[in-house]
Amino acid sequence: MTTREALHKLVDLLPESEWEPARRVLEERLSKHDPVLRAFLNAPEDDEPETEEERAAVEEAYEELKSGKDLSHEDVKKRLLGPS
Repeated sequence: MTTREALHKLVDLLPESEWEPARRVLEERLSKHDPVLRAFLNAPEDDEPETEEERAAVEEAYEELKSGKDLSHEDVKKRLLGPS
């Protein structure tokens, strides 16, 4: 059994109450080697109030997800970058 397989097995055996502490330990270990992850994990929470426009955009996105409508990669690019 590889180390990766052993780690997966250990995670599968952990009771759900231990998932969060285990995740934090692994993230802490990773952040020591990954400056981007370290910056992300240490970033302050966004404390700006959500605007009505942002709230509407989130609601629209959830409605699209609920509808089961999938977007192609090209559709996403058009939405983000505009028509090419």
